[in-house]
Amino acid sequence: MDLTLALVIGVVIVALIFDYTNGFHDAANAIATSVSTRALTPRAALFMAAAMNFIGAHLGTQVAQTVGKGIIDAPQGTHGLVVVCAGLIGAITWNMVTWYFGLPSSSSHALIGGLIGAALASASLVHWDGVVEKVVIPMILSPLVGFTLASAIMIAIYWIFRKRQPGPTNRGFRYAQTVSAAAMALGHGLQDAQKTMGVIFLALVVGGYQNPNDPIPQWVILAAAGAISLGTYAGGWRIMRTLGRRIIALDPPQGFAAETAAATVLYGAAIGFGAPISTTHTITSAIMGVGATKRLSAVRWGVAGNIVSAWILTIPASALVAAVSYWVLHLIVE
Repeated sequence: MDLTLALVIGVVIVALIFDYTNGFHDAANAIATSVSTRALTPRAALFMAAAMNFIGAHLGTQVAQTVGKGIIDAPQGTHGLVVVCAGLIGAITWNMVTWYFGLPSSSSHALIGGLIGAALASASLVHWDGVVEKVVIPMILSPLVGFTLASAIMIAIYWIFRKRQPGPTNRGFRYAQTVSAAAMALGHGLQDAQKTMGVIFLALVVGGYQNPNDPIPQWVILAAAGAISLGTYAGGWRIMRTLGRRIIALDPPQGFAAETAAATVLYGAAIGFGAPISTTHTITSAIMGVGATKRLSAVRWGVAGNIVSAWILTIPASALVAAVSYWVLHLIVE
């Protein structure tokens, strides 16, 4: 086995490890609200989320194309594979740090930051126009849209059900949350599994095993879908607690509104624009949006501030780890 093939296999394995960590890191995104409102048991919610993640991963490749072609140009051969691997190591490291502290940061932006950091360290080309258009602008807009849309849905629910008794209403929305949580998990698979597909495709192109104009191979789609589903089923209990209780104590109508708004934003970004937005940012801002309709003090803004700090740090922190990883791998491999 030559060095290039060995590195391609190694990068694919590291990418699937990232995909797995993405699954258990972001499992809370889809199900925290349903679990916290007791619409679903934790294990049933995880199983449903894993299944919907797998299905969602097969619904498109627009985001994968953006990640694989629109962020960096890694050089051909072993040097480019070292760049891609270093980017993945930066993303995985940041995922593990934020998981340990229970902070719902973005696996998507950790991956983007990792690729950018490795590219800069190796003097590879970064498509800054693509970063701004497909990452930075959606990174700013998606939480704002999630917050606003969730608030609007929540206000509509308050108005429509204003004369109904709280007990029957809450029971009805517990059932409705099964659907909204499934939609959220489907959107998570549509968004996040595709990011791993894009990185694996990039590694195949750099290694000379794939033409950049070819479609994503089916085995890449299946592998990415399977890895994120297994990671999701493993669960992310620390982050689930933060999203489900520490930002706001949710009731079933609020959970339904937050999940519906977040899922809508995820589908629109992936299918309409091919933008790799953060499921974490979107659902967290949607939870804040439904809480703010009740009263501003209902949202624990101190916890929200810690989460926003993690958002701001994600890209530069993962970029820094990726740059260091590149220098180490460069010395070892090249």
